[in-house]
Amino acid sequence: MALIVQKYGGTSVGSIERIQEVANKIIKYRQEGHDIVVVVSAMSGETNRLLALAKEINPHPRGRELDVLLSTGEQVTIALLCMTLQQMGIPAQSYTGSQVKILTDDTHNKARIMQIDHEKIQQTLAEGRVVVVAGFQGCDENGNITTLGRGGSDTTAVALAAALKADECQIYTDVDGVYTTDPRVVPEARRLDRITFEEMLEMASLGAKVLQIRSVEFAGKYNVPLRVLSSFTEGGGTLITSEEPSMEQALISGIAFNRDEAKLTILGVPDQPGVAHKILGPIAKQNIEIDMIIQNTGRDATTDFTFTVHRNDHQTALKLLEETAVSLGAREVTSNDRIAKISLVGVGMRSHAGIASTMFETLAQENINISMISTSEIKISVVVDEKYLELGVRALHNAFQLEQSN
Repeated sequence: MALIVQKYGGTSVGSIERIQEVANKIIKYRQEGHDIVVVVSAMSGETNRLLALAKEINPHPRGRELDVLLSTGEQVTIALLCMTLQQMGIPAQSYTGSQVKILTDDTHNKARIMQIDHEKIQQTLAEGRVVVVAGFQGCDENGNITTLGRGGSDTTAVALAAALKADECQIYTDVDGVYTTDPRVVPEARRLDRITFEEMLEMASLGAKVLQIRSVEFAGKYNVPLRVLSSFTEGGGTLITSEEPSMEQALISGIAFNRDEAKLTILGVPDQPGVAHKILGPIAKQNIEIDMIIQNTGRDATTDFTFTVHRNDHQTALKLLEETAVSLGAREVTSNDRIAKISLVGVGMRSHAGIASTMFETLAQENINISMISTSEIKISVVVDEKYLELGVRALHNAFQLEQSN
């Protein structure tokens, strides 16, 4: 018998029929003798509908009132799911984030969880009930309703699992696990049986959209076994764990990619202390995240500085960089918003040489030019022209034989 926290996203509870299917899954686990805590999102499209209503009244609603509104989406789902379970003869009880006392800071629309009072949940479980908790929400010290921002329900589920010391946290979504890469780009992509927290964090930060980074960080910090499953098909999914793979496993676990990047270069700036801050400081002040950075030193006491930002921030960053170029006496500013990043991820890189060499050789054979390179212990990322993205991913997937199970 185990304590399992299950999270179901918006598409999984998008209709009464889908809610009934979720109830059937819960009953199956309960019949196996497990205690079940369920976290649910709002029904598919509901959060966007509520947001649109708010913006019809006020294009810039206050964060506090917006949280009050948006939190009602999950409240509907927890009630409907409990009604369904009760109709099927299973005792169940629903709780909002405030009722459970998921304590957050007071940052509306993107609050962070500070503490969870799990006594009420444990008492309800001891009474033999399924506990159904609204995801995405909590309350601050003053009792104000808060929401956790994008991926908030995943974070709620992992945080509850950590607080309750659950045996596993299961994230049900519309895909049946984590794949070696996006199957829409590489049809031969293989579902991974397991992956480490480190690898999943890298994959999520580099463009893989299966899980939100915050939930993976939380799971890794508190060592909560995390499993990604499909709510539409049966299967074992992918287990995300702290355990390192065996020596026989592949060196590369997956290939992540991101189309949403833009590259900016400032040429001929003085090669002296403080220049990097003068270039990037104004951009950071605008809350623009900078990804990859390359600096090259020239022979005439100048340097060329290249970095990447999200494509949505391209024009703002370019304008700021052009202003900086004038003050520094730079020779030129160039930019390109038609680039893409391809990344190899795998803990096997720590103990095996030649991964980068194979990657570069594979791309060269496809006549794909690399304009930037970034590495870490378990990752190699390259920037290429966007038009070569899918070709590059397919070639690398084949070169590292990721379609083969181990």
